[in-house]
Amino acid sequence: MNRIDSASLMTLEAYAKARPKFRAEVLAHKKTRTVAVGPNVTLIFEDELTIRYQIQEMLRIEKTFEEAGIQDELDAYVPLLPDGTNWKATMLIEFPDAEERKRQLALLRGIEHDVWVQVDGGARVAAIADEDMERSNDEKTSAVHFLRFELTAEMRAALKSGAKVAIGIDHSAYRAQASVNDATRAALVQDLAA
Repeated sequence: MNRIDSASLMTLEAYAKARPKFRAEVLAHKKTRTVAVGPNVTLIFEDELTIRYQIQEMLRIEKTFEEAGIQDELDAYVPLLPDGTNWKATMLIEFPDAEERKRQLALLRGIEHDVWVQVDGGARVAAIADEDMERSNDEKTSAVHFLRFELTAEMRAALKSGAKVAIGIDHSAYRAQASVNDATRAALVQDLAA
C-alpha cells in the first residue's frame, strides 16, 4: 500500500503548477470510487490518490509550508487510507436546500452507524464511524462522516474472485441500498492487500 509522508508531497509552488492536471486526474479517479446510496447519501471510497489530493489542497488553502503544519495535515488525513483489510469512505449527506438539509440532519441523527457493506449476499459489515471524533449530537448529525468497513479474509478473497458488493443504509428515516458496479468494485479490490 502506498503511504504519504512529507517527503512525498509537492511544495506549494510545485503544486500550484501541477494542480490543474492533478485535479482533473483525481476527479476522474473519484468517479469510479463514488457510490450513491439513495438520493441523498454518497460514499467516496478513499485511497492514496484521493487522500494525497486532500492533503495538498489543505496545504494550498491554508498556505502551509512549515513542517509542523504539514505534519498536522498528515496526522489528520493519513488515517483515512485503507490498510489492506478494509475500505475507508467519506460519507456525504446532501440536500441542496439549506432549510431542508437542517431539518433532515436532525432526523438523520445516528445514520453513520446504520451504513453497511455486503459481499456476495453474505453477512453485512457495519461501518465503524467517525473514529477521530463524534460528528453527531443530540440535535443533529453532521453532513460529513468518515467510515471504515473491516472485511474478513474470506470476504477479501471472494472480492478478488469477482464477488458482487452491495452497500446500504438502514436508518429509521433513510433506507436505501445500492449495488456496486463492476468498475467501482475493481477499484475497491485494489485497496485490499494481496
